[in-house]
Amino acid sequence: MAPELPQIGKLILGLGIILVLVGLFILLGKELPFLNKIGKLPGDIRIEKEGFSFYFPLTTCILVSALLTAVSFIYKFFFKS
Repeated sequence: MAPELPQIGKLILGLGIILVLVGLFILLGKELPFLNKIGKLPGDIRIEKEGFSFYFPLTTCILVSALLTAVSFIYKFFFKS
């Protein structure tokens, strides 16, 4: 059981850092100008007609996916198993 503890510690540390960053973004969301544009980017699909509205944040999804991929790559680079 002892060899697994350092890996669990690294995992908890990584998750803690991610939670702190998400918390800062939530607290400072209105003060950071680039966060106000999330969901309203060019390429996000919005169709509004009478009695019907459709919204699909395509560009926002791609941006979030790229960001999460980068975070995953950095995490694997520093915390190799």
